[in-house]
Amino acid sequence: MKTDAPNVLSLSPSVLRGGLISLALPTLLSSLGSSITNVSLPTLAQVFGATFQDVQWVVIAYLLAITTLIVGVGRLGDIISCRTLLLAGLGLFMFASLGCAVAPTLWWLIAARVVQGLGGAVMMTITLALVGETISKEKVGRAMGLLGTLSAVGTALGPTLGGVLIAGFGWQSIFLINLPLGSVALFYIYRYLPKTDPQRVTKQGGFDFVGMVLLGLTLALFSLAMTLGHGHFGSLNSLLLLGTVVAASAFVWVERKVANPLLQLAMLRQPILSSGLLTNMLVSTVIMTSFVVGPFYLAHGLSLAPQQVGLAMSAGPLIAALAGVPSGYLVDRFGAPQMISLGLLGVCLGALALSMMSPAQGVLGYILPICLITAGYALFQAANNTAVIKQVGVERRGVASGLLNLARNLGFIIGASAMGGIFALASSASNMRLGSATGLQLTYLVAAVLAGLGLLMALCSQFYRRGKPAAYE
Repeated sequence: MKTDAPNVLSLSPSVLRGGLISLALPTLLSSLGSSITNVSLPTLAQVFGATFQDVQWVVIAYLLAITTLIVGVGRLGDIISCRTLLLAGLGLFMFASLGCAVAPTLWWLIAARVVQGLGGAVMMTITLALVGETISKEKVGRAMGLLGTLSAVGTALGPTLGGVLIAGFGWQSIFLINLPLGSVALFYIYRYLPKTDPQRVTKQGGFDFVGMVLLGLTLALFSLAMTLGHGHFGSLNSLLLLGTVVAASAFVWVERKVANPLLQLAMLRQPILSSGLLTNMLVSTVIMTSFVVGPFYLAHGLSLAPQQVGLAMSAGPLIAALAGVPSGYLVDRFGAPQMISLGLLGVCLGALALSMMSPAQGVLGYILPICLITAGYALFQAANNTAVIKQVGVERRGVASGLLNLARNLGFIIGASAMGGIFALASSASNMRLGSATGLQLTYLVAAVLAGLGLLMALCSQFYRRGKPAAYE
């Protein structure tokens, strides 16, 4: 089932470095695009005379476009040259960034962000697929670790860089910064990434546009159901969930009938792939907990000032950035299955520690378990991505990388809604300090259960793999 790519970047260290930079810069840009705009929302509300709910769509539109299109662009990467598609996606991202900067109205800006999200979906998906195609097999883990580091750096750097740019050059600069960075990335991709083997391209079938539309509709309806209502699940959310079920059923029916499906449903019956995707979604749900619960607990439970809250919140992304590359080396050295379990164990133990936390332990009592969770997450991501990309054949790496990113994004969406709802329910006490501590404990107890389920699935997948060595080696 699995074939090794012929264009492996193992000829010289300089070519290898150039190839890694070619994959790293688009990853950085796509994650930066999702986080740099958050700090601009008050400014955009003032500039365009809009409400906060309206300007929130500047952020939501980008994330929704990525989530909706990510599997479709992954399949497109399996049909045409990944290098060509990455160049086109990066060019589209830069063009849309310019469109954002010159936007005369808020809705122009939101529309440009949708287009920018399409470019971001290409960059997130194709870079992951190209790792298995352009990096030698024994170095895939460290390449995955590097991409994880750059993704964490982009997420952590976005608010700080955005604040500096807005203060010094105006809100347009948070989009214009993508032009010089994108130009450097274009040069490296064109110069160092090898062209795809034509035989690999021509043997693929047609593109399933109907399947892409139905899957995109399913994901869009689900994402809107989870995000609209600002934490209140009403009749509109229920209607959107019903639409999700209908669209998903139609998608499955179409995929069983068409000659060249967007997603071969048989892929999801492979235990290693299905376990990797489900575990990725569970762990991403846990990770989102810190972004939802953390600010409230730090502000109300520990009575920290806003600047102190921001500093404490930066500990997790910083650890994730520092742990990315070492995690990749561990994966290459000891193997992906063992590191998946070790990473999940770290996430589970960190969540359990926070479920027993109280304000008496202070800010350090919060930061240390968060560091354990994020270090475990970095190790899990490097190992899980490596295992999945090595598991599938070259002709399906685009879809597999799209599914990995989709599972992560869905986990973030579910985490933001479900974990936020659990925290709100548990912290509804008159005493805000006591209520936020209770909310933290219950929410992270649920998070520990989710991480434990992920660990159990990973162990079962390892057991299955030992019993089927010939199919996955």
